[in-house]
Formats: sequence, structure tokens, C-alpha cells
Amino acid sequence: MLRKHLPMLLFFSVCLIWGTTWLAMEIAVQTIPPIFATGLRFFIAAPLLILLAKLLKQPLFFPKGKMVWMLIVAIFYFAIPFTLMIFGEQYISSGLASIIFANMPIAVMITSTLFLGLRLRKVQILGLLIAVCSLILILVNEMSLGGDDYLLGFVSLGGAVITHAMMYVLVEKHCKGIPVLTYNALPSFVASICLFITSLLVEQPNITMFAFDSVAAVVYLGLFASVGGIVAYFKLGQVSTPFTASICFLFFPLIALSLSTWFAGNSISMASILLMIPLLGGIFVTKLEVSSLNQWHSIRQRLNGKRRKELSADVNICQSLLK
Repeated sequence: MLRKHLPMLLFFSVCLIWGTTWLAMEIAVQTIPPIFATGLRFFIAAPLLILLAKLLKQPLFFPKGKMVWMLIVAIFYFAIPFTLMIFGEQYISSGLASIIFANMPIAVMITSTLFLGLRLRKVQILGLLIAVCSLILILVNEMSLGGDDYLLGFVSLGGAVITHAMMYVLVEKHCKGIPVLTYNALPSFVASICLFITSLLVEQPNITMFAFDSVAAVVYLGLFASVGGIVAYFKLGQVSTPFTASICFLFFPLIALSLSTWFAGNSISMASILLMIPLLGGIFVTKLEVSSLNQWHSIRQRLNGKRRKELSADVNICQSLLK
């Protein structure tokens, strides 16, 4: 029974974890500097990820000859983009930040096309154009309402998306086959140390100023987002199709936007909310698998064939009655 419903449970778990992450970051950065908050998040997550790797017998170190990639992943996958995310939430709402980050599949698709030779189908190109145009309109609309601070937030989140997308391409090209926990465990610990050192030099955090809510939010990010989110997402990819797992990118912004409105009192304009329809629709179209499209085409052909048979039978009946 549990095995039957496991994909659905994992799907909702991933959407809920990712959706709540953005509000947690917004709360964390209220009293904790962004670099220190990100370092503390990974410092909390790393021991659990290392323990999981040992329990599941996954190696802690990258293969021989690829050890330098452990440092690259630590800096350019963990330290920089996650700091940019939480830094950006000082200037824009958690809901709007999640909408920007939901375009990660689009960014990955573009970088994969440029650097890995990925060939897009016409329907994917159409979906990509719709999503990008919708996002631009949302950002222009919100920036006109929020002022220059919004621009800094947009640039920070956009930088995080681009950095993650570039790392996806590089890892796919140079580190393919490395287990998930190997990719996350020690690099997140290395990232935390690098971030702590940077924070002490740049931010000079005053721990006595940290509010309980902010600390609790960082603990939540470390335990649930960085550990639970990783485990649940990749387990979902194992028990379902990659397409099903990627659909999480359509749902977590809706959760984040709702939480941002209800708990943080933030809001975005009605025009931007309406623009989310073509934005999420475009992302959905770009992630459609060829097999899904072929299956839909086959179903449509069978339905059309069935209708033709029924119509032919009706015509025969009418002809017999006329006789």
C-alpha cells in the first residue's frame, strides 16, 4: 500500500519542502547576515548528509582525478548561489523569489543547448519563449512597483539561477555518475567553512543580535530543505519519471507565494499573478517528455478512430432505415 502511494507522498513532500524554504530564508535573513546564515545552514546539514552517505555505503570523496570538482561544487553550487538566494530575499518577497527560481528548468535547458548540444523540439522552444517572456513581464511589472531595491533582488536571484544552471552543465559533462550523497555531503561542509570565514571577514556577525525565529528558520533550512529536500527529490526521481519530479517546479512557487502572503504579509500585483499562468504553462511544455507527447498523440488517434467507427455505424443504421 505504501509502495503504491510512495511517488505521490514524495511529490507532495518535495513541493512542501521547496515551497516553505523561501519563507524560511526570508525569516532567517531578518537578523542573520546572508553569508553567515547560508554557512550555518550547510554546517547543520553536512553531518547528516555524511551520516546518510556512510549508512547507504556511498563514497564521501569524488573519484580519483576529480577531487578538484569537490571544491568547485562547494563554491559554485552551494556557497555562491545559495548566498545569492538569501541575499536577494532582503529586497524582494519570498514568493517572488520562488517564481524567479522556478525558471531553473528553463535555464538548464538553455545552457544544455549551448554547451551540451541538446536539441530542442519546436514545442519546447515555444514553451521556453512563453516562459521567458512571461517572467520578463512579471519582473518589469514588479520592479515598477517596488523601485531600485527590487532590481538588486532580481539580479541576485537571477545570478543564483544562472550559476546553478552552469554547474548542472559542467557536472553533467565532467562528473556524471557521482552518487547524490557524494555530491552533497562533503561539498556542503566545505562550503560552510568557506562561508563562515568569508562572513567573519566581510559581515562580522554579532551572534547576540540573532533572533530566535531567524535561528529556527536556519535550522529548518539545514535539516529539512538541505537534507529532507535532497533525499525526497532524488528518491522521487527513482520511483517515478524525471518528468514527474520536474513538475515540482510548477507547484512549489504556488506554496511559497501563498505562505509569503499569509504569514509575511507580502503580495505581488494581480497582473503578475495572471502572468504566472503562461509562465508555469511554458515551463510545463518545455519539460514534456517525447514519450508523453507520443502517448497523447496515440490516445488521440485511437479516440478519433473510435469516433469514425461510431459515425460509420450511425450512417449504416440511417441507410438501413431509409431503405
